[in-house]
Amino acid sequence: MAKEKSKAEKKQKLQWHPAFAAALEMELLENKDDLEFEREHNLNRKPLLIDCLVIKKKKNVVIKNEIGKFFRKYNIIEYKSAKDSLSIDDVAKTQGYAHLYKAYGEGVNAIKFDEVSVTLIRESKPTGLFKYFEENKYIVSNPYKGIYYIKSGLKFPTQIIIGKELTHENHEWFNLLSDKVTKQEMARSIEYSRNVRSKNERELIDAIFEVSALANKNVLEELKMGDENMCQALMEIMKPEIDEIRLQERSEAERKIRETIKRVEKETTERVEKETTERAIKVAVEMLHSLNLGNDEIKKALQKNYNLSEEEALSYLK
Repeated sequence: MAKEKSKAEKKQKLQWHPAFAAALEMELLENKDDLEFEREHNLNRKPLLIDCLVIKKKKNVVIKNEIGKFFRKYNIIEYKSAKDSLSIDDVAKTQGYAHLYKAYGEGVNAIKFDEVSVTLIRESKPTGLFKYFEENKYIVSNPYKGIYYIKSGLKFPTQIIIGKELTHENHEWFNLLSDKVTKQEMARSIEYSRNVRSKNERELIDAIFEVSALANKNVLEELKMGDENMCQALMEIMKPEIDEIRLQERSEAERKIRETIKRVEKETTERVEKETTERAIKVAVEMLHSLNLGNDEIKKALQKNYNLSEEEALSYLK
């Protein structure tokens, strides 16, 4: 039971992470040419992989978004879904990722300590973690709503982003990474997406909505029921997912048709073979009778030449 629960939790985590990466990229869209996103990072030729997002920033670039203002040249980003905890041990683990990232640069001290930052993102504020900071005299500042800088106690500069506390106007894409999205927030994002023409931006938005739609089905139902234009917009946004479902259903239908054809062909072949064999046996019996052979001799001949049982051979002599 515990093992099954663990698998379910892992699946939940994997659902949110691609949407988070897409949302962060949308948040930083104004500086898209100044940033490089690595959704996975191999630390070495060895099978050592850090399970978080890495963003590389060009030198001397100032990021306009509040979240990106903290960034340095190399930025380790760890996202925690609503189901995940965020404790001092999680902070230590992410600091460990940063140490490994620095250690596996292309040469000795190729990546400087002061070139690396750590960002942890979670929907709600981890009260236990902030209590730990307070009790252990960590210096914590709050320069923007929902954004906290940990200014002491950690090797690498670290910021903690609390999704619920971010201003909706400046961080609408992170607002969608929740199962408590309001109808107004969803409608505003949908309207924005209708005017998007960039293929890359469209793919990012689709990745966000794919998860947000599943987490907020009731909100989508209200939007679809209340506004025909909104329903059309939702259909446009969800078109890739709808097309994928249709493709899967068509593939399944084609598979069933192929199986049915094979079964019918097999049944037809077996029936034809059986009818052909029966006609051949009947002709043989007539010929043997014309040669004045007795039933006992004919029966033995049928058993030998057509691999029949005694009962089957006798059925042709009636």
